[in-house]
Amino acid sequence: MNPIFSRSSRYLAVAATALAVTFGAAYAADEAMPPGGPGGWHGHGQQMMARLDALHTQLKLTPEQEQKWQAALTTMKQDRETEHANHEKMHRQFAAAQQQPILDLDALHAAHRQISQQNEQLREQTATTWLAFYDSLNDQQKTTVSTELKQHFSMMAARHGKMHRFWEKEHGAAADGKPMPQ
Repeated sequence: MNPIFSRSSRYLAVAATALAVTFGAAYAADEAMPPGGPGGWHGHGQQMMARLDALHTQLKLTPEQEQKWQAALTTMKQDRETEHANHEKMHRQFAAAQQQPILDLDALHAAHRQISQQNEQLREQTATTWLAFYDSLNDQQKTTVSTELKQHFSMMAARHGKMHRFWEKEHGAAADGKPMPQ
């Protein structure tokens, strides 16, 4: 399988899993595909924020719940900005390494691993604040959230299917004529 498609599929799976735990984690999927990519990811972060705003209105939160919502939203946005900065840092390190006559793959791997661990901590921090918010909801509010998440999962599955069809159209099925594995 093409590494680009594999990476995109991995991003989709990660985003779906994260969204199940943290409604806002999918906001970070904004960079999973290049603008205008086959899955239509361009502007996904703005769409997700619009959906979160609509959900926020539907939930009719108590003051305590509102405080937890704002904490989760702030944490999510700050963590996403930090992850973006980490991504840029890694690109700069890779560009600098390319200027050397001999690549130091050990150093590049260590830097990548460190940034990956930092990003994982950020995602966990975001998940924890969203879970604290979710745990504060009553059953009716949780049903509203569950309905929104199920709709989002359905949209992600459709987007994944669209990406898969695009890939097969552009690159054909596997050599044996069977569909490409997902």
